[in-house]
Amino acid sequence: MARFSFRHARIRGRLANLALLAGLLLLLAWLRAPEQLTDAEGLAVRVMDGDSLRIGTRIVRIGGIDAVELHQQCKMPDGAVWPCGRDAREALHEMVARGDLACRSRQEDRYGRALSQCAVRDVADVAAALVRQGWAVSGDGRDNGPYRTEQATARAAGRGIWQGRFDRPGDWRAANRHPRD
Repeated sequence: MARFSFRHARIRGRLANLALLAGLLLLLAWLRAPEQLTDAEGLAVRVMDGDSLRIGTRIVRIGGIDAVELHQQCKMPDGAVWPCGRDAREALHEMVARGDLACRSRQEDRYGRALSQCAVRDVADVAAALVRQGWAVSGDGRDNGPYRTEQATARAAGRGIWQGRFDRPGDWRAANRHPRD
């Protein structure tokens, strides 16, 4: 038969308090983590799709937006299908080709990609530019996220994916379990 021991209960209590304190310290360190700057100078840059880059060995996802997926297709008003995902990737590629790419990140997404705000020569916010051109949606595309104004402008002007019909990127991924490059 097991015996209750006040001594063991106190030890367990102290261990629980230490574990809680350690967890709080880790959380505080994470919250105070400095921004990481990824400067592409001298590094190979690969545009993976409309909102993801590989800079050297680091994968960067442009935060606050969701671009159509690389293999995603959209429909023109006349019903013609076009490879809007490839066009979105090309739009990001053209921006990156301007040079002076720099990305700032504070956190990672669930896939380990750095969620970043990126800039290139003459474009202070790549995400805003992609949404304004109609190649990405703000947040999840349901009129939310930090680029709502840019999205409304692109939609009203019929730019990029807004010139016809398309599935929101998250809906398309859920339905297609998109293939990888």
